[in-house]
Amino acid sequence: MIWLERLTEKVSRQVARNTSRRSFLTGLGTLLVGGASVPLLPVARAAGGHGADAGTDRGVAAQTTGVEGDPGDPTTCEYWRHCAMDGFLCSCCGGTQKTCPPGTEMAPMTWIGTCRNPADNKDYIISYNDCCGKTSCGACLCNRNETDKPPYRAFSNNDTNWCLGTSSTLYHCTTAVILGVATKGVEP
Repeated sequence: MIWLERLTEKVSRQVARNTSRRSFLTGLGTLLVGGASVPLLPVARAAGGHGADAGTDRGVAAQTTGVEGDPGDPTTCEYWRHCAMDGFLCSCCGGTQKTCPPGTEMAPMTWIGTCRNPADNKDYIISYNDCCGKTSCGACLCNRNETDKPPYRAFSNNDTNWCLGTSSTLYHCTTAVILGVATKGVEP
């Protein structure tokens, strides 16, 4: 054990000779600030299958929305509202297109996409709300990026963990709520 004490003393004296307190504090501050910013980085929630066929072997019965002019099965990635979806479909996890499953809460922050309804050939603004509070659902993974924007346009980016502002930042699944009909305009 004496050799360890001598080695520690030698290294400590060498560091003290070659660095100042100010540079040590600068390095420590940089490490702390850098470490604190890690949770702000975008998070890839879904590992595994990607694309429109990722939810084909999901063991969930096909569903309809029951709304005229809303064609398709909301438990598949091919469903028209899922054009900018990235995550597990709440319609496969005990929720619906508008509601979170029991035991989870809807995040107050969302990302948006514009999807075309094939029934009326109109574009609709879709709000993708993450449901938080439980671990990932694991059913019906969907990763479509048709209207995804780079991370500097966060409100249009689907790779961010949007569970901030909830009691738990655990991601469970994602809803697809229609906000309204999109109007023609110039994108900022």
